[in-house]
Amino acid sequence: MLTHKSNTFFLGTVLLLLFILNFYTDVAWGYFLVVGLFWLVIAVMGSGLIRMNYHVKAYCENRKAAGKKVAITFDDGPTPMTPLILDILKKHQVDATFFCIGSQIEKYPEIFQRILDEGHIVGNHSYTHANTIGLFSVAEMVSEIQRTDVIIQKFSGRKVRYYRPPFGVTNPNLAKALQVTPHDVIGWNIRSFDTKIKTADKIMKRIERQLAPGSVILLHDTSLKTVAVLEQLLVFLWENEYEAVTVEQLLNLPAYEN
Repeated sequence: MLTHKSNTFFLGTVLLLLFILNFYTDVAWGYFLVVGLFWLVIAVMGSGLIRMNYHVKAYCENRKAAGKKVAITFDDGPTPMTPLILDILKKHQVDATFFCIGSQIEKYPEIFQRILDEGHIVGNHSYTHANTIGLFSVAEMVSEIQRTDVIIQKFSGRKVRYYRPPFGVTNPNLAKALQVTPHDVIGWNIRSFDTKIKTADKIMKRIERQLAPGSVILLHDTSLKTVAVLEQLLVFLWENEYEAVTVEQLLNLPAYEN
C-alpha cells in the first residue's frame, strides 16, 4: 500500500542515488525536479483521496458484507434540512449515519437530539469544518476533534469512535492528532457531489452508476436537493433489493466506546 511514509522513503532513496551518481557524472537538475514533482503529485492525491489510505487508515466500504447492504451517510449537519431527511428515513424505516459538526450541534441541539432519539448513528466531523482545516496544526486538530467529542457525549452519554475529516482531506498533522484522540476514520466509496451537481436526477444517476453491495454513500443534510435524492435513493434500493444499514452494521466496527 502506498503511504506518505513509503512515498517519502522512495523520494529520499532516489534523490540520494542521484546525488551519489552526481559525483561520477553530471546529473541534469531536471532529474531531481522530476523526482520531486512525482512525490508532490502522489502526496497531493493521497491527501485529497481518502480511499488511498495515504496518511491514515480509512474505512470506506465493505465488499465482504453479507447480502446487498449499503450505508447511507450524511455530513455537515445538523441543519434546518436535517428534519426533512429524518422524516424520509423514518417513513422508509431506515437507519443512517450522521457525521456532525460540533458548532452545528450547538446551533441546533434539538435536531441533533432527534437524530439520536430515532436510532441513527453519529460521528465526529470536526468542530468548525473550516475551509483551512487542512492547514491546522496537530494541537488545533486535536482540539477540533476533542471539542466535538465532548459536545456529542453531552447529548448521547457516549464517546464516539468515528471521525470523518472535512472534505475527506488527510495529512500528517491529522494522522498525529488521531494518535492522541484516537478515532476510526470513516470515508466513503461513493461521493455523490450533492453539494456541487445542480439537479437531483443527475446526482441519483451518479450514485446508481457506482452502487454495489458494501458501499458507503456520502450525502449532505444541507439542501432540499439532497432531500429529493434521498427519497429516490431509498426507492431505488428497495426496488433492487438492497438493504440500507448504518456504518456500524456494514463495517462491523463499533461506533461508540461504551
